[in-house]
Amino acid sequence: MLYSPQTMTAWVLLTRQLMATETRAIKEGYPSSNLALKGEATQSSTLSFAAASKAIDGRRNSFYTNGFCSHTAEDETDPWWRVDLQHSFTITTVKVTNRGDCCAERLDGAEIRIGNSLENNGNNNPKCGTINSLGSSPTHTFQCNEMEGRYITVFLPGPQKILTMCEVEVFASLSAFPSPSQTTSGWDCAGTVLIM
Repeated sequence: MLYSPQTMTAWVLLTRQLMATETRAIKEGYPSSNLALKGEATQSSTLSFAAASKAIDGRRNSFYTNGFCSHTAEDETDPWWRVDLQHSFTITTVKVTNRGDCCAERLDGAEIRIGNSLENNGNNNPKCGTINSLGSSPTHTFQCNEMEGRYITVFLPGPQKILTMCEVEVFASLSAFPSPSQTTSGWDCAGTVLIM
């Protein structure tokens, strides 16, 4: 279906305005800067209602029974959790919120990996950091020194492990986002707008 040039021009202007709003929100530190919120999560297995997507729902509620945490099956070997950001970004920071009601030690030894490969479920990508202990605070920030990647994986190596997380937040360098002026448009011979 072809739209009139006026309709397409309005669409292009709206798209640019939305991009400018999102870029401004990121620069100002609004919650939309958490890239994980727009990603797709998966994990090696799922226990009951604790789907992978619970760890990117925007809630840092650390009580598993409240229903906002992810959880792999009991006693699994090398469990993992991963978010696909849909595009590669320059990642600066990953925040992980552990369970706060019990079992916080289950996350000890987990590795945060960032990269563009799905080889071995993303577990072979470069390592941003290792979770040794989150201590009394359920949320901990890991600095990733501008690592490039589309996939953020939390990998817990070893036998008889359980991987539970209540929130994973991912933040990128501002240079990773295109400015509205970087989006160009043009017209083809039929008068249909082309977004490049």
